Amino acid sequence: MEAGGVADSLLSGACVLFTLGMFSSGLSDLRHMRMTRSVDNVQFLPFLTTDINNLSWLSYGALKGDGTLIIVNSVGAMLQTLYILVYLHYCPRKRVVLLQTAALLGVLLLGFGYFWLLVPDLEARLQWLGLFCSVFTISMYLSPLADLAKVIQTKSAQHFSFSLTIATLLASASWTLYGFRLKDPYITVPNFPGIVTSFIRLWLFWKYSQKPDRNSQLLQT
Repeated sequence: MEAGGVADSLLSGACVLFTLGMFSSGLSDLRHMRMTRSVDNVQFLPFLTTDINNLSWLSYGALKGDGTLIIVNSVGAMLQTLYILVYLHYCPRKRVVLLQTAALLGVLLLGFGYFWLLVPDLEARLQWLGLFCSVFTISMYLSPLADLAKVIQTKSAQHFSFSLTIATLLASASWTLYGFRLKDPYITVPNFPGIVTSFIRLWLFWKYSQKPDRNSQLLQT
């Protein structure tokens, strides 16, 4: 195998390993829900938005014929769907959860219907779908900024997940390199904010980890 082929295989493997490690962080929430038989201190929207993101990128990977995207997002979608089902089982306000799920799934289905039925050109369809996935991923990476503001206000990062931050950094960096290698801006550009926000979280973790605040609430990041 040529050096370029080895590098591509290693990079692809890194994308799979680090991203699945990031997705599996929800297993701790799943264990918490099963042990307490409640959804206290567990946020639902991250599960739902990540699942929608996985399904979007799965469609993009299938259209592009990219095995790495297909594997990662297939497993990711199954994990997030599992988290959603367990959350729904223990959540007392099931109607709100179902409405949120139906709303985002409706947006996803409308988008897919547009891309697959009204955009006959394969290249144009790939570009529009890639743009949709990119915007959604960027919004996901930027969404924790509100929690970062709370950390600065409380001057405490004791509830930061250091392992999740590292996994996000490694996953974002590997996908950025992967997209750069493929010359695919729809993969490269949306993952760069993940690198930036991960470094911000690491800096805040270092800055406030020695100043715990017992009154601060659990921050999901």
